[in-house]
Amino acid sequence: EVQLVESGGGSVQAGGSLRLSCVVSRYPFSDYSSYSLGWFRDSQGKGREGVAAIGRDGNRNYANSVKGRFTISLDSAQNILTLQMNSLKPEDTGMYYCAAGETSDLEWWLWRGQSSYWGQGTQLTVSS
Repeated sequence: EVQLVESGGGSVQAGGSLRLSCVVSRYPFSDYSSYSLGWFRDSQGKGREGVAAIGRDGNRNYANSVKGRFTISLDSAQNILTLQMNSLKPEDTGMYYCAAGETSDLEWWLWRGQSSYWGQGTQLTVSS
């Protein structure tokens, strides 16, 4: 079963930057290659929405609301998924979850907002 542990949340002023990290492991083997990885968030009044995803082939997909501001990347050597967030806005506030899913359709996965595995979440608060 995939295990996901996030870190890096916090409070930041609008316009600022922050980086979220997620350590990915799969007991008993560290083999993330069979999954797509991504970031989702729970925002007040919006429910869970997909933010960014990276596929097994390295393709990336982003929610329209974060395109050009957020970058998802994967350190294959250390099995660490990161989300670099720049030009943050108050509407980016929410609980961010690292996720792993057995799908190659990243756009559908982000739209659906559901996944096989979730981390415990890390809170981001952006103040105006």
